[in-house]
Amino acid sequence: MSEMLEAEFENITLDQDGALGILTINRPKSLNALNIETFREIAEAIMLIEENPEVEALIVTGSGDKAFVAGADINEIADLEGAFNGRDLSLQGQDIFQQISQLPFLTIAAVNGYALGGGLELAMACDLRIASPGAKLGLPEATIGLIPGYGGTQRLPRLVGVGRALDIMVSGRLVDAKEAREIGLVNEVVDQPLERAKEYARNMLSKTAPLAVGLIKEAVRRGMDTTFADALEIEADLFGMAVATEDRKEGTKAFLEKRKPNFKGE
Repeated sequence: MSEMLEAEFENITLDQDGALGILTINRPKSLNALNIETFREIAEAIMLIEENPEVEALIVTGSGDKAFVAGADINEIADLEGAFNGRDLSLQGQDIFQQISQLPFLTIAAVNGYALGGGLELAMACDLRIASPGAKLGLPEATIGLIPGYGGTQRLPRLVGVGRALDIMVSGRLVDAKEAREIGLVNEVVDQPLERAKEYARNMLSKTAPLAVGLIKEAVRRGMDTTFADALEIEADLFGMAVATEDRKEGTKAFLEKRKPNFKGE
């Protein structure tokens, strides 16, 4: 059907369900911990997803029901020597998670269990997070003499505010699903997060123009990193791009004709 379905990985699985790509971290014996090889495979998978025009949304999850991703592989972290090696590892992880955050379509993390350290950083790189009632989330790196290194110190404050983010990081405490929902760290708490993520994505795809979704993501992402005045300029530029699309013509025409639009991503 598509190239990505034929890809074989040792530590992850990559499936396609209609227009949905589903990336599963598949290291259940280590609670799906992220090691260097898994990072490499995720990067390869993202390249395949980007090249596949059939994929219009991505869901990221972990195998089993105990963990989404329980963190980075501590065995590898323990072997690091010197600031240079640590910085290099951090930059590699940041780059891969940035690739996920910059995908031009919706990404959803289906958090089934523990999402700690690099696991929470992976979930935060996605646009939305849907968690199981038993999920536990946190950035406990300080308890082993580290700091979050894959974007956590920057993404968490943007999601929950500086005070809450500092509390979570400096205490090393874990946040349960109920609190995560209350502070905006996750969007929903449901018994079957993967199935709910699929339902949410399919419902969105049935109603919205894919180019518009991508432009909304770009406006938010770029606007968060600049002044409000400059962010409004970015919004105006992207609004102009949306107006110039065939999907805008089809969407407004369908609205006036009181029918469902047929978006083609053009």
